[in-house]
Amino acid sequence: MTWKRMVLEIGMGTDIRGADYTKAAVRALRDALWHNSLSVAKALGQPTDSMRVEVLIGVPRPEKVDTAAVLAVLPHGTGTVKVVEGGLEIRNDEGTDSTVIAQAAAIVRLDLP
Repeated sequence: MTWKRMVLEIGMGTDIRGADYTKAAVRALRDALWHNSLSVAKALGQPTDSMRVEVLIGVPRPEKVDTAAVLAVLPHGTGTVKVVEGGLEIRNDEGTDSTVIAQAAAIVRLDLP
């Protein structure tokens, strides 16, 4: 059998004040996942927990994201998280705070013949 990509979900999340990269990343993944209900696994006779989800997060400073907190968002299946450089960080006028914008992609795969 072969792991085949079935779904690509995308989302965006922010932390308006506080520059919390993990909060923005979690919100981005929730944005990607919470706008749909995947029935593809069941339609193919597989349990929903058979899905493998590859999560990609884009933020300006990848080292500031807690990948375990992002992975904990997944409601079904098993997953991996990779954080890459992307997104935006916008400083306030005083330079004392930032808004962080994160992008997320969730690639859902199933093991199919």
